[in-house]
Amino acid sequence: MIDDDEPENVKDGEDMRPTAIRPVSPGRPDMESVTAVVPESDLIDRARAGDTDAFADLVRRRSSSVVAFLRRMLGDTEDARDVAQLTFVRVWENLHRYDATWAFSTWLFRIASNLAIDALRSRKTRARTAAENLRLVRGGPLAAESDGPTALSRDEVRRVFEACATVLSEKQRLVFVLREFEEKESREIAGILECRESTVRNHLFQARRLLRDELLRRFPEFARGFGGKA
Repeated sequence: MIDDDEPENVKDGEDMRPTAIRPVSPGRPDMESVTAVVPESDLIDRARAGDTDAFADLVRRRSSSVVAFLRRMLGDTEDARDVAQLTFVRVWENLHRYDATWAFSTWLFRIASNLAIDALRSRKTRARTAAENLRLVRGGPLAAESDGPTALSRDEVRRVFEACATVLSEKQRLVFVLREFEEKESREIAGILECRESTVRNHLFQARRLLRDELLRRFPEFARGFGGKA
């Protein structure tokens, strides 16, 4: 489960990665029309048999949605791309473990979610270390910083969630992003986290409550109407 170690089917597998894992080059003739009609299940079967071209097509189909999800989780485009790359490496290494009774998207997002949580935890560790070092250099506790601007420009609106999401745990943030941004149903989120739907609903309720409180505190002009159904 997300709560503990990575699920067995996403642990490092045998060394079977291709020489390069990348989206198919736009220059390949007629590839757009070919991949548009090939069922994803066929691409998965071919990739499991070692077809790197089929896997490249899978990456090309899924990379934009994975990067978008990770950008919302991590708040940084470059970090999102790096983790997306690692996600597809893990997918390639573990395709032989993929259970086709699960939707491929559920399995894919489970891997991406685990890696995103690892990245968030690593980032927190680095931030704590940097803050402690700065405190020692200054010889005392850090002064409290001002909480956010008094007014947000249009370009800054997209940063509101990232600013407020710092109050969430990794799992609360994950559930909120999957539900509110990716528009996934509670059942699918439960499959990604390998937990009960009631756990998903609880995380979502707590995330909305914490975000609402933080919005009221930092950006009250955005707090009205915040919420939604699980």
